[in-house]
Amino acid sequence: MSFNAGSHAARHGDVAGVLRLLAFLVAAVALMLLDHRGGWLHALRTRAETAVQPLWWLASVPSRVGGSLREDAVTRAQLARDNERLRNATLVLAARNARLRTAAAENARLRALLGSAERGRLDVQLVSILGIDLDPTRQRLLLDAGSIAGVQTEQVVIDAGGLLGQVISTTPSTATVLLLTDPDHAVPVMVARSGVRLIVYGAGRSDALRLADVPLSADVREGDELLTSGLGGRFPPGFAVGKVGALRPDDSRAFLEAEVTPAAQLDRGSDVLLLRGYIPPIDVQANDVPTPAAPQATPPVSTPAPSVPATPEPTP
Repeated sequence: MSFNAGSHAARHGDVAGVLRLLAFLVAAVALMLLDHRGGWLHALRTRAETAVQPLWWLASVPSRVGGSLREDAVTRAQLARDNERLRNATLVLAARNARLRTAAAENARLRALLGSAERGRLDVQLVSILGIDLDPTRQRLLLDAGSIAGVQTEQVVIDAGGLLGQVISTTPSTATVLLLTDPDHAVPVMVARSGVRLIVYGAGRSDALRLADVPLSADVREGDELLTSGLGGRFPPGFAVGKVGALRPDDSRAFLEAEVTPAAQLDRGSDVLLLRGYIPPIDVQANDVPTPAAPQATPPVSTPAPSVPATPEPTP
């Protein structure tokens, strides 16, 4: 009995399921027919889609956030690479610009050197500087030219500004220059304005010389330009040495002293000029040539007649 009752209940459940399925099918067909003929279900779907649109937007938020993060990461990495490339390019351009500025400054210095030599009608030799020693007790230059290139001791060294020093020793390939600022160096000078002759000494500093033993009555003023006087025959006359600073009494109170700003650029530049000859300007040469005097007529010299002894008359 129990078995039959269970089987009957199962059949009853199957029949109910089939009936529900048939009802759903009939309802679906009816709805499709009504939607096809009337179109009212389309409006209902539109309203439903509008109602659930915020839910779709919320559901798509994680995807959109993830995509944005991926794009930001890619963009950031690209920007970092571009920034690094631009930084390297900027550094390269800055280095090239610095080299161009250095070359331009060097060309300007060379033009000034050669221009000064041309204006002064100087026979010079352009030489590069190998080394510089600006110790307070030793002021030297080492030049990239020696006896093979014709450099000689006691040769004068100048630049576009004025006198630098003189060659004190040579090797076959190098030469050593004693600078004006060396404590053991002295240069006979004269004041360009008044012609007063003085002596300038090295002070062991690349930016100053020392003017000492100036008489109290000497016509020397602050700002006067000092030129080589040519005394002693070591330096040709007329080369700029420096400008006089403020004058002050020395320790003895019997003379004046002052600092002199060098005219030459002792602590900069990479080339100097070795003076090989000096040709005075044409007008100076014309003025210096003495005009021969006209020969003067020699007055006649009267020669006394020789005295002839009187001949004694014969005695008759």
